[in-house]
Amino acid sequence: MAVHSIDAQRVTVAVLARIDDAGEYGIEVMSRHVIFFYSTKDAYGEFSNFAAFPIEIDGRIWPTSEHYFHAQKFAGTEHEELIRTTPSPMTVAKIGRDRKRPLRTDWEEVKDSMMRKAVWTKFNQHPRLAAMLIETGDAEIVEHTENDAYWGDGGDGKGLNRLGQILMQVRAELRVGK
Repeated sequence: MAVHSIDAQRVTVAVLARIDDAGEYGIEVMSRHVIFFYSTKDAYGEFSNFAAFPIEIDGRIWPTSEHYFHAQKFAGTEHEELIRTTPSPMTVAKIGRDRKRPLRTDWEEVKDSMMRKAVWTKFNQHPRLAAMLIETGDAEIVEHTENDAYWGDGGDGKGLNRLGQILMQVRAELRVGK
């Protein structure tokens, strides 16, 4: 059995210089591609619920998926239509977070399914967006914001990133033509 001496510094340099050749040195390299989004003005801003991509659900047009999502907190009330007809998704978000309005009693149980319905509809009704989502490959998709640790990553990566998870689920369904 032959024993070969390897200069660790040269191997490190080789791995850094040509990561594709790392296997020759018995090194397994795992890469993780992450796509961060938040503002509609930045890369992948189309993934934001504030992005101006109208959706039609149950015969009604919603200016953004943000509109639909927040309106469902008040389904069947005058607040639902107020939200649908409010021009700005930022204003919609403020109205939706206003706890002076009567939030539906089952909201905590249905909020993820309402978000999923809005996101699924958005990407199914806008083929360019569907293609863009599919083109992200197997990248992890993260809504990066310190403003939300449930739908986003909380700004420090410790949030639940539920919106990112839903986007990745929708991406997987789009790939198989669901």
